[in-house]
Amino acid sequence: MLLEQLVKHSQRLSLPPEMYIKTRIKWLIDLDYEGHLIGFKQTAGKETGGKNRGKKYSAPHALVSSGIVPKLLVGNSEYVFGLSPPEANEDKRQRASNCHREFVELVHKCASATGESSVHAVAKFLDNMVTGNIKLPEDFDSTDIFSFCVGDVIPFELPNVERFWADRQAIKRKTTQCLICGKLKPPAERHPFKIKGIPGGQASGMALVSVNNSSGESYCLKAALNSPICQYCAERYAKATDSLIKDEKSHLRIGPIIYLFWTRNDMEFDPASMLSDPQPEDVKKLLESVKTESSHFQIEPNDFYATALSASGGRVVVRDWVESTVANVQRNIARYFSMQQIDNGNGELYPIGLHALAGSLIPQKTGKASSLWSDIPPGIPKALMRTAISGIPLPKWLLFRAVNRNRAERRVTRSRAALIKMVLLSQKLATKEDMMQQINLDNHEPAYLCGRLLAVLEAIQREALPGINTTVVDRFYGTASTAPAGAFSQLMKMAQSHLAKLRRDKPGAHIALQQKLEEIQSKLSDFPRTLTLEQQGLFSLGYYHQRAADHAAARAHKQARHE
Repeated sequence: MLLEQLVKHSQRLSLPPEMYIKTRIKWLIDLDYEGHLIGFKQTAGKETGGKNRGKKYSAPHALVSSGIVPKLLVGNSEYVFGLSPPEANEDKRQRASNCHREFVELVHKCASATGESSVHAVAKFLDNMVTGNIKLPEDFDSTDIFSFCVGDVIPFELPNVERFWADRQAIKRKTTQCLICGKLKPPAERHPFKIKGIPGGQASGMALVSVNNSSGESYCLKAALNSPICQYCAERYAKATDSLIKDEKSHLRIGPIIYLFWTRNDMEFDPASMLSDPQPEDVKKLLESVKTESSHFQIEPNDFYATALSASGGRVVVRDWVESTVANVQRNIARYFSMQQIDNGNGELYPIGLHALAGSLIPQKTGKASSLWSDIPPGIPKALMRTAISGIPLPKWLLFRAVNRNRAERRVTRSRAALIKMVLLSQKLATKEDMMQQINLDNHEPAYLCGRLLAVLEAIQREALPGINTTVVDRFYGTASTAPAGAFSQLMKMAQSHLAKLRRDKPGAHIALQQKLEEIQSKLSDFPRTLTLEQQGLFSLGYYHQRAADHAAARAHKQARHE
């Protein structure tokens, strides 16, 4: 279904002609119609870093695995001029000569088949060319790509030349039923276009359908023949994938995975931007439209598709495939953002991007941020995306990773607190969503109260010992969040000495903190001996909520003093 929908999507795109691909051509060899050299035209097309690699043209393409494979009217100096590096040995010089000979033969065949005067001019130039007598541009590089222009015509752009190249690249073998279109056509042994732009993949591109060893063969069918797909469909699915990867609105990279999104009919729906960089106003509008069922996206049903791709050696791995409708996806994304809402201490519930959620589960590294994303296991973004798009509950192992990261860092970040909340809600381990956005004084769950209590004990210590470097959280968070009974007996004894100091030096702070302590203790009959995984999640939320509430109270008090 994935390849079939990609081929269907390709029908809506403006793609290069058959067996053509976007190619950077830096030099056009300018000829007259008699094949005489006029000069070299340099095209402009700068890539990242400012290097001019030439303008992109839709030019003839051929799958090059090994050996000599000329492309019609397009090539590097080896094919076009028969040049080899000065330090090349005899074998490399002979290869360059063979490359040039086959390039010239291909141009002659095209000229004979099409009758195009511009192609004949190129053939004459190549026949009469003496490489040593041609002065190449001073800034010429051996990796530069050359082609030709005759007058105002670029020969490979002519319809007759395009048809000649498509016919020449057509497969000549026994027909079989294509798995995508269902028609009887010759199957492609190797699919002509590789997939580029996959995180961690080969820059030259990778195969999505291929078999390179005997263990993957069936009935002695090698390469891609064991999954017969005609060349047309193989080309169309690859070009559609390339288009989705290049469009900022249709893909989302996170860690080692790239997600691709598209719809059956064109529409203004951009899940990639909303999930990677959610804007509060956009999320608010989505939540409101879903609640009132007034979203304009639901006027006309529209199918929605998403796939997740990653790299493995020289191959593309399909990590996920989702078929749904835009309306369902919108409802699921709205639920995704609703579940993650949690106060940051400023009274704000702004949305959290998918990168921040996934990155919160990975140890922080110094240096480039890219080193962090490369360490994200593929399962993390896949789980988050499945919940966002399909509404599937987040797995409990995400909760396990979150509470473990809290213990390792001895702190609870907003992103991890939101993720813990999302797991508990999606697994229906907690049902009162609105009561989990901020501190809940009516929550008598012992684990939640223990988390709140640790935050208050930390506040007492910081107030009694200003400037302290190592707090009770640094020392006891791991034990307190898993075996509260053993940790809090010692913590409460330590707190008494801090409270005594506050009673003497800061009586106002002592009263406020003593009241918080008593409020929590009045609801906590005993400290649990151990906490389950879900209870450890509630402990983290209790700690985070209490700290956020304390920050909000301190900010409000400061503002009141200045009014």
